[in-house]
Amino acid sequence: MKSNLANIKKAIKLLKLGECIAIPTETVYGLAANAYSDKACKKIFKLKKRPKNNPLIVHYFDHKDLIKDCNFNNDFIKLYTNFCPGPITFILDLKKNSKISKVVTNKKKSLAVRFPKHPITRNLLKKVGFPLAAPSANLSSKVSAVCSSDVKEDFGKKIKFVLEGGKSSIGLESTIIDLRNKPKILRLGGLALPDIKKIINKKIIIENNPSKISSPGQFKFHYSPGIPIRLNSKPIKDQEAYLLIRKQKKMKKNYYFLSRNGDLKEAAKNLYSTLRKIKKDNYKSIAVEKIPNKGIGRAINDRLFRASNLNEN
Repeated sequence: MKSNLANIKKAIKLLKLGECIAIPTETVYGLAANAYSDKACKKIFKLKKRPKNNPLIVHYFDHKDLIKDCNFNNDFIKLYTNFCPGPITFILDLKKNSKISKVVTNKKKSLAVRFPKHPITRNLLKKVGFPLAAPSANLSSKVSAVCSSDVKEDFGKKIKFVLEGGKSSIGLESTIIDLRNKPKILRLGGLALPDIKKIINKKIIIENNPSKISSPGQFKFHYSPGIPIRLNSKPIKDQEAYLLIRKQKKMKKNYYFLSRNGDLKEAAKNLYSTLRKIKKDNYKSIAVEKIPNKGIGRAINDRLFRASNLNEN
């Protein structure tokens, strides 16, 4: 994996100048900027063509760096102790004296925070001196980037620098949990719900269709490869790709599989890159076979469902 101290130093220099760069995480690549700078964070929204009412996740090295910006509670401490750094994002109350840009929060009194596990980005966060606002490094509503070439495909030379970190090991965005009142899942993701329940031992609400957008990943239309997707389907249309959970003995030209043996974690890791490949192969639509709705399979189904809302957007 190519990354050395010179790359980290270059990334830090650009971030301190108020630029946006792409960074690797275990979930997907992020488009990062200084979370304390209005000017830098506005660049994120402009580059992504992101709606201003869609808040950003802010990445920290550890909870000690977060103390100055957010209030903690027992549920946060339990989940942080067990799963961080890792693929979970917390919605917490923002402190009144926090320097977090109001551009990040859409002037809300809460903040989405995460502690990424990728060693290169952890090294960056440890040295840069401020938290990084970093939504996924892709154009808004489109398929997320899981490797540096995906980022370059979407943005070209519009991004000053891509910090190379190989392919994302999880391949789906983080699970988002709102801990301000009763625990509430706002986005299914890289950490499965049963794992969270074991730690806080409380009823957890899943909010799939909120009336107000309070965190990233809540728009009905998202994660789209740019062509229609039909769920729980069979390939019956001309020029249609068929997305399978596992490789079949007889694979046709238009068949694409997410895992050799039906492993859901492997399927999650390959989802976005496979959707991108299908689009590049010039298929006009995608039929998706039924995917088990358990573990991280629930998050895969969530992404495909939102991507399938192309005609409703």
